[in-house]
Amino acid sequence: MPKYSIVVPFHNEEENVTVLYARLKQVMEQVGDSFELVLVDDGSSDRTYKLLEEIAAVDSRVLVIKLRRNFGQTSALAAGFDHASGEFILAMDGDLQHDPNEIPQFLEKLEEGYDVVSGWRKERIDNFVMRRIPSRCANWLMAKLSDVDIHDFGTTYKAYRREVIQNIPLYGEMHRFIPALASWFGASICEIPIKNVHRERGKSHYGIGRTFRVFFDLLTIRFLLKYMTRPLHFFGSFGALGMLAGSLISALLFGIKVFNPHQSVMDQHGPLFVIAGVLILAGIQLLAIGLLGELQVRHYYTTQHRAPYAIDRLVRLRAPEEPSLLSEGPGASF
Repeated sequence: MPKYSIVVPFHNEEENVTVLYARLKQVMEQVGDSFELVLVDDGSSDRTYKLLEEIAAVDSRVLVIKLRRNFGQTSALAAGFDHASGEFILAMDGDLQHDPNEIPQFLEKLEEGYDVVSGWRKERIDNFVMRRIPSRCANWLMAKLSDVDIHDFGTTYKAYRREVIQNIPLYGEMHRFIPALASWFGASICEIPIKNVHRERGKSHYGIGRTFRVFFDLLTIRFLLKYMTRPLHFFGSFGALGMLAGSLISALLFGIKVFNPHQSVMDQHGPLFVIAGVLILAGIQLLAIGLLGELQVRHYYTTQHRAPYAIDRLVRLRAPEEPSLLSEGPGASF
């Protein structure tokens, strides 16, 4: 079993695949301990998988995972984590914006005893309005809502102990919240500065739209962190307030009817009557539907151990004493 696993998801990165592999190989060979590279093709439509397959054909330390379609970065990372066998697991992007030469810093912190080591793009070079301001706001909110004091949740460049990352179910776009989820399990977390470099080749897959999705994910992560084991404390509070307000309005209407028996409550106070009913019934129902939906998603991915991805094939070169190339998966040939 290798000591280190480097997980890298790729999506249409044909211009960066071989360069990143060469850099990773050079750095990890200098580290000196055993390692593997888990390279995930997330439904690329260019030559990315072909190049990954060629790399796996000549290096037994490379495992290539081909997903059936583009499932997204979180699912690609989940596939890599599930198939990584190293004691320590490091994740990074495949677009060369993460410098492999910084890997030893991550590994050093893991050796010191930390469970999660997160990269921090301290000196950002992105567009100030479209990327840096939204990112700063999102990271500030994440830190406040999750009670995890780090500056950069968004970067994929992180390192984990195997037992920590494999206890965290990933789905949707939850990869950016791994430190927050890990803290819920009692993991020790530290942060190290990393370089923020321009993409050398290819086209960025990120836009301003991703930032807006983060704010919805924040609501989910806040609920999961604080109320995952006691959801009644969340919607029960709102339900109690709604029932109390509705009951007070109903009591007021009842008092009016008692002291003015000939007065038509519906004619004179119809809106208040409707408001009371909505507060008592619709509010509780809508909150319960939303929260039960979140709980159902959580149950779907944890209790039943369902994976948020589908693998087309696995490719790895066997050891010298074994047949040459292993390719596993539905419809794969040997």
